[in-house]
Amino acid sequence: MKSKENLVFLGMMGSGKSSIGSLVAKKLGLDFVDVDKEIEKELGLSISKIFQTKGEDYFREFEVKITLKILKIHSTVVSLGGGAFLNKVIRKEVLKNHISFWLNWNDEILINRIKNSKKRPIAFKSTDNELIDLIKKRSNIYSKALHEIKCDKMSKNEIVKKVLKNYENN
Repeated sequence: MKSKENLVFLGMMGSGKSSIGSLVAKKLGLDFVDVDKEIEKELGLSISKIFQTKGEDYFREFEVKITLKILKIHSTVVSLGGGAFLNKVIRKEVLKNHISFWLNWNDEILINRIKNSKKRPIAFKSTDNELIDLIKKRSNIYSKALHEIKCDKMSKNEIVKKVLKNYENN
């Protein structure tokens, strides 16, 4: 593993952070951690249930705590939740000590993947325009990642190869 601790994937919900992250982890022989899955495991509730019963503020506070704990684990591939990198504390930690990859897709692809998904409380029941606004707002912050991977015309394997190439060149 390089001097920076972990490979961290960020991007919109539906961008493939978990599937690409787990494939990259396999190729590198590293552990993979999906922050959202860890939150669900810790609290014993799905993300949408946490939003429903405890609210977004509670979720975001817990997300910071668990994300920072996970980032302390060395030599791990980490998939952040879609909104995690928006948090200044998480963002600062990722940018300072880890190798970050933004999986960037065009709006239309993302909207088709996330629209009406009950698993995604922020996107559920949002209009296309609301989702486009959310993508644009978040993209401004995601763009601070060390590496941007434009995924639109790439297969999963091509994305993984590009991530590994960027990682090797770090």
